[in-house]
Amino acid sequence: MRNVLLILGIAGILFSGCATAPTKRVSGYSASTGDKAAATALAMIGRPYKFKGETPSGFDCSGLVRYSYLTAGMDAPHSTGALKNSTGSVGLRNARKGDLLFFVQEGKKYSHVGIYVGNDQFVHAPSTGGFVRKDSIADPYWKKHYLDTRRFL
Repeated sequence: MRNVLLILGIAGILFSGCATAPTKRVSGYSASTGDKAAATALAMIGRPYKFKGETPSGFDCSGLVRYSYLTAGMDAPHSTGALKNSTGSVGLRNARKGDLLFFVQEGKKYSHVGIYVGNDQFVHAPSTGGFVRKDSIADPYWKKHYLDTRRFL
């Protein structure tokens, strides 16, 4: 009887670990992370632009990316340069939800970023006085200034 109780006790300890909630991911990319980040970015449409902002009270372009990915469980940097260095090029043809679209603004490469949300659309925080909005990569302005599509490594 003692051996049976010992075996049941050990089995209970082993199986109780399966019932615990998984810990929140703070780094690492998956397609579902990209989907969640894209959904968060869409939910932020209409929020104001704020230089160095990374909360719903105001975003700059890279702050929107950081917030969207943090909400999805992944820590992303808050600068276009650091985002570029944390991602690899995949090309617009291979874009999927959550990928980052980079643009040339005022002659500066990788100076603006948005989150691809599907169907040639992206969400971004464009400029001072503006609001987070959704635009099409097919729009002549964005098509002209498009630089690269990148995905977290």
